[in-house]
Amino acid sequence: MIEYTERYFRGLDLWSLGVDEAFVNATINGLRSYFVYSISDECDKCPYTKVREIKPANGDGNVFKLDVSRKLGFKIFDRNLGKYAFDNESFVCQFDANLGEFGVYDLTIDDSVTRFCSLETAKQPVNIYLPFLTIALVVLVLTTVLTCGLKFYHRISSTQLPLAPASPTSEPTTNEPRKVRLRSLDTFRGIAIMLMIFVNSGGGHYWWMEHATWNGLHVADLVFPWFLFIMGVCIPISLRSQVGRNIPRRKILANVAMRSFKLFCIGLCLNSINGPKMAELRLFGVLQRFGVAYFVISVIHLYFYTENIQLQSNLARHNIDILRLWKHWVIMGVIVLIYLLILFLVPAPGCPSGYFGPGGKHLMVLHPNCTGGITGYIDRIILGNNHIYQHPTARYVYDALAFDPEGLFGCLPTILQVFLGLQCGMLILTHTEVTARIRRLTAWGIVLGLLGGVLCSFSKNDGWIPVNKNLWSLSYVMTTGSLAFFLLLICFVLIDVKRIWSGNPFLYAGMNAIILYVGHTVFHKMLPWHWRIGLMNTHFMLMCEALWNAVLWNGIAYYLFEKKIFYSV
Repeated sequence: MIEYTERYFRGLDLWSLGVDEAFVNATINGLRSYFVYSISDECDKCPYTKVREIKPANGDGNVFKLDVSRKLGFKIFDRNLGKYAFDNESFVCQFDANLGEFGVYDLTIDDSVTRFCSLETAKQPVNIYLPFLTIALVVLVLTTVLTCGLKFYHRISSTQLPLAPASPTSEPTTNEPRKVRLRSLDTFRGIAIMLMIFVNSGGGHYWWMEHATWNGLHVADLVFPWFLFIMGVCIPISLRSQVGRNIPRRKILANVAMRSFKLFCIGLCLNSINGPKMAELRLFGVLQRFGVAYFVISVIHLYFYTENIQLQSNLARHNIDILRLWKHWVIMGVIVLIYLLILFLVPAPGCPSGYFGPGGKHLMVLHPNCTGGITGYIDRIILGNNHIYQHPTARYVYDALAFDPEGLFGCLPTILQVFLGLQCGMLILTHTEVTARIRRLTAWGIVLGLLGGVLCSFSKNDGWIPVNKNLWSLSYVMTTGSLAFFLLLICFVLIDVKRIWSGNPFLYAGMNAIILYVGHTVFHKMLPWHWRIGLMNTHFMLMCEALWNAVLWNGIAYYLFEKKIFYSV
């Protein structure tokens, strides 16, 4: 039940293929050379890109490999058009194909009077989703064995450690009701960190598990905004605790600033993990954006929160959690307005205003040096081209410029992401009844989801503001915020209300998320977290490695929990 294939087929070494690769054997019935151009289904509004020249009677020289992870379109030309072929060029034939991993395909070009092409399957590809069935069965067996073993251990053990009710990151004061302390918050955070470790380990190399090339929303694109959201949830809980202990605001501000500074510095150090070359050091990153967004939202909440508001109507009293943050909403509205005005009205040099595509060969190479529009330009000017991320996915799919998905200008909508979490935290603090929380979490999820859908016109590439993690677009904030509300709702109902799930095993990871994040980054290429056995060219092997890494770090989180070791910046 894994994607296995025999090694040789018609003299071709199938084991030399990588993940999601296939062989194409081209044959020409004639004396003329032809040129194969292709386009990936992922490349939006792109020209066809030259694959290779096909010569008559060239034998094995006409056999080539293709990345077949996405649907491909092909055009065959009888002349060399250079790197790209545009729609106004005449072609011999055109066709689309869904090719598969480890498949072998025969491309025949008949150079007769009519001239036609055919693509036939010589060897069927493997089923790349069989590993899910295999791993599901293994997990089921292991879970059953471990559950039975733990029950037996607990029966014979005289010293059983009770599970702590909540994370030390959200410790309430004696003045706070214990209802605020939700296990679902730590579980949410644990789900995010475990998913992050899994996708950072490759996620089995499935395209939908990795980050979207440019527009779109894949599994890996959910992790970062969920972390920011849950950080926002904890901000009002933490600040209320400190204010309740009569800690001066200036001291709270100093603590906030120090925590933000620590996050920024840790992120900067992690960026130098492959060698601290100062001339090429990436200045921004995940933790740096954490630090910036945390500082801004914490300062806003610390100085603009209004606890006592005189309310007359029932509608106002039902929405007290929103009204207490009315100053926050005004400030966030100003920030979002400034962001949108710059985004749509200020053009990057040589680029149109309102352009936020990947550049390169997007729009038929109309704006090749406009990757990210004004967002990318601001980051390149302020940070310097050598100090931003050099290997975005768009660089390889669209032939785009370097672009930092965690750059400086994108911090503005990221601040909104954290603020949505803060609003959720106020919801939890203000409304203590289960029904009220469920209704409001559901309402926020629906409203944000609809707003995100309207902004992107419920399409991937053709809306006003497409869902785009690279740019941290407004529709991306709304969509991932909606999913965050729904995920927290599910955790809240299952864990804190119905109590049919304890939150394990994610609960432990949520209590030491920063240790796991830094640890999995530092030890990314080391045993026992990562390993290479054989060719590692199947989804099954890569999925096993990614799962092993995630499970091992979760085991470390459990060990830290048992030892009562908790660390937060």
